[in-house]
Amino acid sequence: MNTPRTALVTGGNRGIGFEICRQLAGNGVHVLLGARDRAAGDQAAQALASEGMSVETLELDVSDSRQCADAVRQVAARTQRCDILVNNAGVMLDARGSGVLDAAADVFHQTFETNVYGPLRLMQALAPLMCSQRYGRVVNVSSGLGQLHDMNDGTPAYRMSKTALNALTRMFAAALREDNVLVNAMCPGWVRTRMGGPNAQRTPQQAADTALWLATLPDDGPSGGFFRDRQPIPW
Repeated sequence: MNTPRTALVTGGNRGIGFEICRQLAGNGVHVLLGARDRAAGDQAAQALASEGMSVETLELDVSDSRQCADAVRQVAARTQRCDILVNNAGVMLDARGSGVLDAAADVFHQTFETNVYGPLRLMQALAPLMCSQRYGRVVNVSSGLGQLHDMNDGTPAYRMSKTALNALTRMFAAALREDNVLVNAMCPGWVRTRMGGPNAQRTPQQAADTALWLATLPDDGPSGGFFRDRQPIPW
């Protein structure tokens, strides 16, 4: 009997992250649902477990370096493996209507702690485990707002953090390409979540599909790419 794949999904208790957990678990993956709020994480995990899915909570605030290190230790202790990492947790802290000319430096700092340093910490910490097992899939949930291709003003801290996350994606893909660890970024689009608001055009189910695809790529799949709806898009 084959051992099921194990995935860690950050920010998994609601929105796109919750749906990514659902789709991965629905495809036979054992999911560690990362959540900053343990109670909210337990509630989300129990909802999926009640549908017969293999999901457990992992308390994890990705902006806290100690929690990241402890989470990695827990992953190794609980499952002895980590096949999939989905860096989904993210914040948009820019003041409404703010632009780069009036953006506060501390907002950049706080945004980067979650959107950039969190994924960096987890990728660095889990890469040795993935390399030792000669298998890994990393999905970084980015945004079209971070594309240099058509960069504009507005929500500057969020935009810049996603551009930096895209750069990390390219770096880690290059560093890990010989170890069968595929690293890609995705843009979910404008999604009806707490961040996206009720007027967004896309559902969490539609957004999560590309994450599922990237998380389950075959060994000859792409690495170092940026995708929306399973199609490559410009950086």
